[in-house]
Amino acid sequence: MTDLKTLIDRLSGLDFKTMFADDFFLTWEKSYDELMATYTVADILRAMREQNISPRIFDSGLAVSLFRDNSTRTRFSFASAANLLGLTVQDLDEGKSQIAHGETVRETANMVSFMADVVGIRDDMFIGKGDSYMREVSLALKEGFEDGNLEQRPNLVNLQSDIDHPTQSMADMNHIITSMGGVEQLKGKKLAMTWAYSPSYGKPLSVPQGIVGLMTRFGMDVVLAHPTGYEIMPDVEEIAVQNAKASGGSFSKTNNMAEAFADADFVYPKSWASFKSMERRTNLYSAGDSEGIKALEKELLAENANYKDWAATEALMATTAGGKALYMHCLPADISGVSCQEGEVDGSVFDRYRVPLYKEASHKPYIIAAMIVLSRIKDPVAKFEELIKRNTPRFFV
Repeated sequence: MTDLKTLIDRLSGLDFKTMFADDFFLTWEKSYDELMATYTVADILRAMREQNISPRIFDSGLAVSLFRDNSTRTRFSFASAANLLGLTVQDLDEGKSQIAHGETVRETANMVSFMADVVGIRDDMFIGKGDSYMREVSLALKEGFEDGNLEQRPNLVNLQSDIDHPTQSMADMNHIITSMGGVEQLKGKKLAMTWAYSPSYGKPLSVPQGIVGLMTRFGMDVVLAHPTGYEIMPDVEEIAVQNAKASGGSFSKTNNMAEAFADADFVYPKSWASFKSMERRTNLYSAGDSEGIKALEKELLAENANYKDWAATEALMATTAGGKALYMHCLPADISGVSCQEGEVDGSVFDRYRVPLYKEASHKPYIIAAMIVLSRIKDPVAKFEELIKRNTPRFFV
């Protein structure tokens, strides 16, 4: 109980009141205190579960999920978070709904939200579409509540957009904080967010963008590395520059993977498609140009193949700080000799970091649950104190 009291005391010292009744779209829209409140609530929820104290703040209600792209970790993390807090998950399958018959965003948002407390959306495939769609849903929910159609205004959690993947980057950072023994240990640590070769194409930009947009908030020296032509969104790069200036860290770019890995404390080799190619793909899909899409895929796969040496090899890992940098990935990784012939990471490197990688992923359900708590509970400090005093077992032996 001492650890829980320490965490609750830490939470009480943070300013996060504007998170109540608000959505979570992009990490850089949140203040430093709001980010730290999310981490602290996530740690409280984990500690409560470990100590067999029920953290259910809901007796009933829905958590609506809409995944417009395939997902394992984020889908199950959202379901786990909702269940942990007492909500029932209902997946919105657009193919089985009236959306397929032309139902408007406004109508859909209202129809699924009569008893919903949170809506989680993943829409990451098309540049200029995902984030704007989420904000359209958010506006429809706000109007539905103000018009009296909804008894409560559900809050929205971005489960990955075309711009940011906040639940992933926040989970990654909580993994780093935990591994380092505290956020105060991060100043001056080097993190390499690098492109890596994949035998597939079209992976979203939101993971590397989320990493550079968040890690630069903590005084770290963040390096973005990729071959020429694999640039991310210029707006996000500028956000990283400004974040680094404000935090006392740095943000730099290189077209040399070895340079990024040298003396790095954390390495995050991950494939993504370039901003320009994702724009082209979005336009082709909008035009219904299936032949153009096939041609683009062939072109981009050939381009990827020019950079097969961009991989987290044993030799590169040896050049990191003490040869012991923490290897990170959002998973699933393209593992050379395991899931593919040649990929993002050597099989031996991945196998050595398998346990830390799974621990990294384990933070995501708690991060999502924390986002829900902070959006739905006006005074979470009082609520946690009440739940701990009540001491209802989560699991009855």
